[in-house]
Amino acid sequence: MPEAGGLHYELHGPEDAPPVLLSPGLGGSGHYWAPNLAALARRHRVIAYDHRGTGRSAREVPGDLTLEGLARDMVVLLDALGIDQVTLIGHAIGGMAGLALALAQPERLARLVVINGWAKLDAHSARCFDTRLALLRDSGPRAFLHAQPLFLYPAQWISDHHEALQEEEERLLAHFPGAEMVQRRIAAARRFDIAGRLGEVRVPTLVVVSEDDMLVPPAQSERLAAGIADAQLARMATGGHACNVTRADHFNMWLLDWLDS
Repeated sequence: MPEAGGLHYELHGPEDAPPVLLSPGLGGSGHYWAPNLAALARRHRVIAYDHRGTGRSAREVPGDLTLEGLARDMVVLLDALGIDQVTLIGHAIGGMAGLALALAQPERLARLVVINGWAKLDAHSARCFDTRLALLRDSGPRAFLHAQPLFLYPAQWISDHHEALQEEEERLLAHFPGAEMVQRRIAAARRFDIAGRLGEVRVPTLVVVSEDDMLVPPAQSERLAAGIADAQLARMATGGHACNVTRADHFNMWLLDWLDS
């Protein structure tokens, strides 16, 4: 099982192709990118990994858990693989950790993709986190995971994929990182605030926004794109918070066009 500095990772695609690092959102598991791997790996060397504290990576995260710490872990992984510079594709907090890396060590990023992220927590997102934490605290991990699709996917998609989501719930429950770790990760997302530093980001950035995102209002992505000098905003009318999953074919085609441009 490939591991570097406590981080589990998988490699896909040609060894000599341009490297792409995939950083997942709150759940932290590289499995999140399953609908995108095959398309990306045709012309890229894809690195999918589990965030520290989740999945198959080391479960201990000493000290404060921050998105800046997630960015430092990206550097640990890239150094272990001998990669000087990479294109980073991050979903939500995975993309926000990419923004933290763009501020701290921009030379490590060729380009950055942020899917449904933010520079500073919005009141609506905070309300969603409050609700999810209450479910976790009062009703336990299963209730937390059972409600999770409501925040990630459009209603019709949930109906159409009910059985698959039931199976996914069992898998996530079996690998649940623990209530404390989930709480720490949400706390890190809530503390993240680079609203006053967006002008310092000098990495070419694609900001992907889904108009029907239940968790993150589209205005958050709009602010990111407006504040980053070399940024492009890409809108998806539907797809929900996890639009790269629910509209994978559309997303993959769109993303590859941008990567190849």
